[in-house]
Amino acid sequence: MPAPLRPSAHAPPRDPLAWTVTLLALAAFAASFVLWRSGGFALDVPWAQQYDLRLHVDFDGLAALYALLATGVGAAVFAYATAYLPLHLEHQTRPARDRWRFWPWMGLFTASMVGLAMAQDLILLFVLFDLTAVCSYFLIGFDRQERASRLAALMALLVTGVGAVALLIGAVVLYVDHSTFSIPELSRILEGAGDPSTGTTVAVALITVAALAKSAQVPLHFWLPRAMAAPTPVSAYLHSAAMVAAGVLVIGRCYQLIEVSQVVLDGLLVVGLASIAIGGAISLTRDGFKQVLAYSTISQYGYVVALYGIGGRAGAGAAAFYVVAHALAKSALFLTAGAVTMATGSRRLSQVGGLWRELPVLAAASAVAAATLSALPLTIGFFKDELFFHAAAGRSTALGILAVVAAGLTFAYTWRFWSGIFLGPRPLVSTATGGPAKPAALSPLPSLLVAPIAVLSLLACFGGVIVKPFADLASDAATATLGHHAAVHPAYHLDTRTENLMALAAWALGALLLATPKLWGPAARALSRAGERAGPSALYERGLSGLNRVSTMLHDVEVRDLRSRVAAVLLPGGILVALGFAATPTAGAFVVGSVRGTDLLVVALLALVAVAAIVVTATHQHVSLVVSLAVVGLGLAVVYALLGAPDVALVAMLVETVITLVFLAIVAYAPRGERPTASEQEGTASQPQRRRHPSRSWRDPLIGAVAGAAAFLVVWASLSRPAATERVVSEQIRLTPEAHGRDVVTVILADFRGLDTMVEITVIGVAVFGVIALLRKGRNW
Repeated sequence: MPAPLRPSAHAPPRDPLAWTVTLLALAAFAASFVLWRSGGFALDVPWAQQYDLRLHVDFDGLAALYALLATGVGAAVFAYATAYLPLHLEHQTRPARDRWRFWPWMGLFTASMVGLAMAQDLILLFVLFDLTAVCSYFLIGFDRQERASRLAALMALLVTGVGAVALLIGAVVLYVDHSTFSIPELSRILEGAGDPSTGTTVAVALITVAALAKSAQVPLHFWLPRAMAAPTPVSAYLHSAAMVAAGVLVIGRCYQLIEVSQVVLDGLLVVGLASIAIGGAISLTRDGFKQVLAYSTISQYGYVVALYGIGGRAGAGAAAFYVVAHALAKSALFLTAGAVTMATGSRRLSQVGGLWRELPVLAAASAVAAATLSALPLTIGFFKDELFFHAAAGRSTALGILAVVAAGLTFAYTWRFWSGIFLGPRPLVSTATGGPAKPAALSPLPSLLVAPIAVLSLLACFGGVIVKPFADLASDAATATLGHHAAVHPAYHLDTRTENLMALAAWALGALLLATPKLWGPAARALSRAGERAGPSALYERGLSGLNRVSTMLHDVEVRDLRSRVAAVLLPGGILVALGFAATPTAGAFVVGSVRGTDLLVVALLALVAVAAIVVTATHQHVSLVVSLAVVGLGLAVVYALLGAPDVALVAMLVETVITLVFLAIVAYAPRGERPTASEQEGTASQPQRRRHPSRSWRDPLIGAVAGAAAFLVVWASLSRPAATERVVSEQIRLTPEAHGRDVVTVILADFRGLDTMVEITVIGVAVFGVIALLRKGRNW
């Protein structure tokens, strides 16, 4: 059995930064509660008016629910972390200053979660949704010296980041169809539009996929168990009440968009049920504390997703209530796992047991959390399952049966976790003196590693006795989700109604599963092994390895020589131009028109320029190369003059003349090598001649063909009339005064040059900071 993680003899000093973030979270919780009880507030300020982008936030019932969770559970977890983090850093022999890589990100995550809860604009929703992914990347990878932490952070960022891109694409598709990013406005439009269009269905499906990825739902669930490499406070906060909750928050916020498509609603139900089953079954096979809780989180959020799939007042109200009850219980259980690890040094159920004698307060508090998650009476969890059973049985008998099985799974893996830690005999370890084996000594736990767990458990008990405040919060959240009043009325009923019978059946099934692990164990372990070999996690690993190999291959080709670098730009550029050309809608065939008068001279000059460009790629003589380049540049300058752009022509003529003179001067005054002697010539002749790489015989013509075809397509498309040309041109003319310009050309050039310059400055700034960071680290490159 591992040695307990004993605290240092010199307790770390109080951390002002930690307590500042904790007190700010507590103050934000109090402010959120006051705002909720006073009716909330709304703010709607134009951001980019020409694109209908607005800074639109509304502290409605849904925002109140998630803001209270993010700040309330956050305050409890942060208080726990004030004691946990110094010990964690000490055990890893890391400097105390590393806390600056923890607390600012935790605070920023809380703020972004509250903002996400209030967002009423899809682009604002996307920005805050993506910000939570960035914060989670740094928090999951806090132990950056460990490879597992780095890989887990990257996996979480990739999965949830790709989900964020899906959300952005869905938002843009909705804007194209309905000319607004406003969620309330889109809800009103779609409510009276009848059957949704294909574009609308695809858009809401993309938004739903983004939400499911964030909430770690099957088949995008595999990132969450890996994320358990994070420190315990990160897991307790992000993976119980914050980050994974952000996904179902987006579903709740966009539910009036989603419910227009029955296909998407049915998909939510299927994904939710699959997540309940797979997460619950695998949780029963795991030995690590946090692995059990991670898979149970996948399963528990499957309940919420399934409830949104059921829909209606019953589904939306039960989903909101379930999120609250789960957050209280699961965060307490995660904190319990961290406290047990600190006391024993163990992270596995097989390495502990019988701890209730030495840790009675922790055992009692975590027992209440387990009772809440498994829906026992006198806890708020009882009502979450009551509402779940009511919604499922109201949909169909088959769904009601599946709900009982799901609740039985929850009962089994929850009490397997708690009993594995606190019940049974204590493992024995050999003594150094060779005497009889004894239970390992426990490290004393600071009070702040137990008190937050007790507070969360007391809240769960309070909700089990006085449920009205939680029911009111869930009712307000469901009302905001559905757009009309949706009350939630949980209560105890001492009768034989369906929900009570379903609860009894679920407890009996859970107890049976706990008592018969030999019956279901082989099947559950086979499912787990199959997922590891051929599941989405394995596909992710193989896909990432394949991309790495492709990247390495392309890098090797690109750095071979200068022409390869040019090819790496021209070939993809030509392909993208061709794809854009093919996808551009047109009113008919592309028609250039007749060629006469000055046009004949322009065509002849362009043909001369094309011939000169081909000569540039083929010649190996310096003078011929310089002259050919001059013909290209000067020929284009003449074309500019003939097309009515004398200013551009003069600039091009000046530049090309100077460049040509410089090249000629370099060629003329470059030092010439001496003629080799006869013996040197013989020695050279005896050496094997360098053979030209076989790919170069076809590479250069291919590059020229692709680049030439791309240029031709661009010119052809410019001279023709795509269907959207007139609309785009008129829109540019209309917006020119708003950009404070006198003509369209000036505004376009200024805008594009401004953006280009901003990007260049940003790249230079990032490079400078990178060099400074490397120099400060003392690295010699």
